[in-house]
Amino acid sequence: MDASPSDSVMKMDDSKDQSHNETWALEEPQPVRRRSGLLTVVIAGLALFSDGYNAQIIGYMEPLFSVLYKDGMSSTIKSRLSNSYLIGEIFGMLFFGVLIDRIGRRTGIVAATVLFILGIVLATAAHGSSQLGMFWMMIVARGIAGFGAGGEYPVCATSATEAADETAQLRKRRGFLVAVSTDFAVDLGFVVAGLVALIVLACYHQQNSEGVWRVAFGLGIVLPLSICFFRVRMINSTQYRKHAIKSQYPYGLVLKRYWKPMLGTSLAWFCYDFVTYPFGLFSSTIVEQLNPNNTTVQNIGYGTVVNCFYLPGCLLGGLLMDRIGRKQNMTLGFLLWGVWGFILGGALPQIQRIFPLFIVMYGIFQALGEMGPGVSTFLCAAESFPTPLRGHFLGFAAAVGKAGASIGTQVFTPIQDSFSSTEKGQQAVFLIGAAFTVVGGILSWILIPDMSRELETEDARFKAYLEEHGYDISLYGEALVVNPRAST
Repeated sequence: MDASPSDSVMKMDDSKDQSHNETWALEEPQPVRRRSGLLTVVIAGLALFSDGYNAQIIGYMEPLFSVLYKDGMSSTIKSRLSNSYLIGEIFGMLFFGVLIDRIGRRTGIVAATVLFILGIVLATAAHGSSQLGMFWMMIVARGIAGFGAGGEYPVCATSATEAADETAQLRKRRGFLVAVSTDFAVDLGFVVAGLVALIVLACYHQQNSEGVWRVAFGLGIVLPLSICFFRVRMINSTQYRKHAIKSQYPYGLVLKRYWKPMLGTSLAWFCYDFVTYPFGLFSSTIVEQLNPNNTTVQNIGYGTVVNCFYLPGCLLGGLLMDRIGRKQNMTLGFLLWGVWGFILGGALPQIQRIFPLFIVMYGIFQALGEMGPGVSTFLCAAESFPTPLRGHFLGFAAAVGKAGASIGTQVFTPIQDSFSSTEKGQQAVFLIGAAFTVVGGILSWILIPDMSRELETEDARFKAYLEEHGYDISLYGEALVVNPRAST
């Protein structure tokens, strides 16, 4: 029996569809997706590296400010210079965390980069009719830069996590890849900030000069500008395009399902940042207190050596996360960090008599923090929630963490000063910090869930949960058809 004309048309249409699918498969082979995923991870790492540099450079410049601007530099201004960036980051994390879930990862990161660059330019050009006026301009400018940098955290962490889910090979190493592109990148920025400060000082023949801090600040703009091209061409991840919710978020249902991991990731990040930020930011100050006869260069150099210990801690933590699990690594790191802090604080009078021993033990203290919660906070906050909410909750957890950092830096100096001697003050901050790490370890174990290594698992569960509770899932997801040759 001959086929009807309509059957012939249907066969032709099927043939066209099959041809289109075959073309699509040829245009987007697996190696391209793997390379694009790796490129996204690398760009995220470079962005957070620049954030780490710009966050830490102020700590290395503060000893210089104390010499150059004795009339304007006070303990209050010192705290505000450190905290303005952190407070800006808090608001940036909350704002951009919601923004990237609602309008897309690329739009959010481009806006964050523009604000970040603007803040760095203004801080570098800070002037005033008085020293105090110049510092206030610097405080405001660093707040703007911090707001932009705050956007980097939810965008880079979500992008790196989702990019490392594109293939099975990347997913298997996601712990290490995310660790390298997030916490390791930030810490490398800390270390490079110290090296740059030393190099710029050497260029000025070890002379305390205004040009030193202006050059050091200005160099922070190079990397954000360099990666702008890639960010403009970036596309949203496959996972986001499948599961994005652009409007009508069911926040009541969301909180009912995810309140516990939200509390766990946020409080763990708070405890981590409360300890690690002041001990990292004031590392040069602590060294200066132990050796008051050191020069500015020596204090910056020793502070940089201490911060170098961050890096092996991050790499070890990244490897452990893929082997023993995310929350397990976080809990282990918190507890080891606490034990080492109690040892260092309790035996500080004996340890500090051998100055190199103190530097090494201080460095190990920093490394243990990065090995556990340092690398785990990003991934736990990213994997504990489905894709449509990943930016929301990761941004919120990071903001709570930065609140801890801001409080920690604010109370660090007053706690030290409340004791009769510098030695007792330093013992106190180490012991208090160790107590916070133990609390962080307990909270992590109790509140943070063990999640599937495949992001699609929780996304499917969340979608089914919404459908069961009457949510209109036609609002769920967006078109997956994109230009396969577009840069990621």
